[in-house]
Amino acid sequence: MAEIGKGVTAGKLGINIQKKFSRAQEKVMQKLGKADETRDMAFEELVANFNKQMTEGTKLQKDLKAYLVAVKTMHEASRRLQDCLADMYEPDWFGKEEIDSMAEETDVLWTDYHDKVTDDSVISMDTYLTQFNDIKARIAKRERKMTDFDSARHHFASVQKGKKKDEAKIAKFHRCRKQTALLEMAAPSWCQGLISAHQVAQTNLSRNQAEEELGRAQKVFEELNVELQDELPALWDSRVGLYVHTFQSMAGYQEMFHKEMGKLSQNLNDIMTKLEEQKEAKKVDKAAGNTEDSGKSEMEGANHSESADSPVSPPKRPSMPGPPANHPSANRPPPRPTSAPNQDEDDFSGDEASYTQPVPMEATQEVVTNGSDGELPPGFIYKVKAVHDYAATDGDELELAAGDVVLVMAFDAPDEQDDGWLVGVKESHWLEHKDLSIKGVFPENFTQKV
Repeated sequence: MAEIGKGVTAGKLGINIQKKFSRAQEKVMQKLGKADETRDMAFEELVANFNKQMTEGTKLQKDLKAYLVAVKTMHEASRRLQDCLADMYEPDWFGKEEIDSMAEETDVLWTDYHDKVTDDSVISMDTYLTQFNDIKARIAKRERKMTDFDSARHHFASVQKGKKKDEAKIAKFHRCRKQTALLEMAAPSWCQGLISAHQVAQTNLSRNQAEEELGRAQKVFEELNVELQDELPALWDSRVGLYVHTFQSMAGYQEMFHKEMGKLSQNLNDIMTKLEEQKEAKKVDKAAGNTEDSGKSEMEGANHSESADSPVSPPKRPSMPGPPANHPSANRPPPRPTSAPNQDEDDFSGDEASYTQPVPMEATQEVVTNGSDGELPPGFIYKVKAVHDYAATDGDELELAAGDVVLVMAFDAPDEQDDGWLVGVKESHWLEHKDLSIKGVFPENFTQKV
């Protein structure tokens, strides 16, 4: 049995070698223009589309795998970053538990996204490309069978041509029988008939073999050709559905991934914001404690230089009874501003002059100078800017918002001024209404001189 197997193998090997030799000989004859070649332009276009489709699919597969590698790299980087944040986040900070949970949720999101892209897009692409190898092999086989068909066709045509030559020779032989009397005398007539019959039989046998070989080659070629002409257009059209499925799935997965990741990112941002607020609150509490310990004298000395972040309290206004009705100062008019720095003090006479505290010369000059401007109220001294909000607690107090500019004026009566309090009108109100009816007192340490 082993010998038979070797014989069969050797026989097949010989046949294959003979086929390769015949195909190579046929190709050479076709290239030299000594033999025609079967051409199908429509099928060649299908093959060109097939090759393009296979190239594009292979590139897409390669890029998808590279994308997955990038996703995995980003996953690892995100995991290390989240672990680092969780490790350095101190236990007493706001949102410690949320930070630890967020690291786990982020890791799950990345893993789920990677697995979905792998299972749906990459595996589908791999399955799509497996069919190309089989069809590519069948296209190559069709090419070989087409060469065999051309070779058989040319061989049959050659046999046909040889048969005509033999028939011509036989006819010529019969026409020359009279000239071959010696041959007829040398050979019996039945022998001459056998020779003619043998030549005809040999020609007919070669022709029949060539015809059978041509029929077999044509059948094999046409079967492959018909199958491929049906399959190649369908395969070419299938690429659209594959691209739609691949990128639509990826778009959906990306949308879900980034949506969930966006929620985690927003939570992280909120935690960081509250952590910063916690730090600032502690800073303010510490500054408030330092301010309370510094004492009243230190607060009065630095009332214009305190930070806007430090809470301040207005100085207490002492509740003092007014002068008795029969006191000379009960109905005292406010001191009149002088028109010149050298004006004599004799203008104030009697007990009224002795009761009124004199205004310093520098202050008087400043009040007169500023009050002479039509844009500023009478008695204007200087401007201050509110650095804290102040809510009025009495009817004669001026309510302030941080940033308000106030025109400070002299008190109508100096003895009405309490320590740490000023009187004035908001600049915006004065410029708009030129009205002093809503002037009021306010704490000096809530403002800063400008």
